[in-house]
Amino acid sequence: MRFGIDDWKRIHHCIMEKSSGLYAGHALRHVDGLDQESSVCLHLGLTDYRTFVGTNLNPLWEKFLIPSEDDSVRCQHTSSPLGNGAIVETSDNRILVLQRSYNVGEFPGYFVFPGGHSEPEELGISDHQNDKGLTQAADLNRKVSQEMFDGIIREVVEEIGVPAESLTDPVFIGISCREMNVRPTAFFFLKCNMESKEIYQVYSRAQDGFESTQLYTVSRDELRKMALRMPGCHHGGYTLYELMIQTVEDARQSSVSTMIA
Repeated sequence: MRFGIDDWKRIHHCIMEKSSGLYAGHALRHVDGLDQESSVCLHLGLTDYRTFVGTNLNPLWEKFLIPSEDDSVRCQHTSSPLGNGAIVETSDNRILVLQRSYNVGEFPGYFVFPGGHSEPEELGISDHQNDKGLTQAADLNRKVSQEMFDGIIREVVEEIGVPAESLTDPVFIGISCREMNVRPTAFFFLKCNMESKEIYQVYSRAQDGFESTQLYTVSRDELRKMALRMPGCHHGGYTLYELMIQTVEDARQSSVSTMIA
């Protein structure tokens, strides 16, 4: 089934009608990623919200997919903006979870981790940079990489209200892709040096507080239950968090065993 420009405009108009707060700017487009020993290489492009609405959020989004095990091939006709999410642990060992407003366009009322997406405009990127030399391209890659880490701190500050200096440097723990509409999200782990009761106080003054209706500070067991009521990519973020914890615990046990031996 083919979509004409009028069909695409109607879809965009319907979604925009549901939420006047949707962002219409640019975002980083996820193509694929490669593990390179201790580092990760992401292949990113540029997309925008209109293209996201017309492909990933299209009711017939599956029509845009190409049968392939390779995501760079399978999703080459979708916008697939790379979102970001933060697993934030407080000083009293609680995890921050938000409940989305019922006025947002995607998953109203669902539980989510703080997050959004990196801003290409922060780097002065408004179109594809195909004419850059090797030196300029390397500098741009470095800036995009840094923006991914700066961007998640910015999202936590804006959505939760905590000061940036209360947060540790983000640790990248992986990318989760939801099954419905193949939306990818990069997840990071951060610690906050504030206690839950302090965070509740600053949340009421958060810059982007309109995107959520409630803040929860939960235990690991409570988080396991809440993850069932999260969008697929955020449920995947919870799984990545559990894998991170298990990896750390395994490393500690291995270290203790080595010392005993």
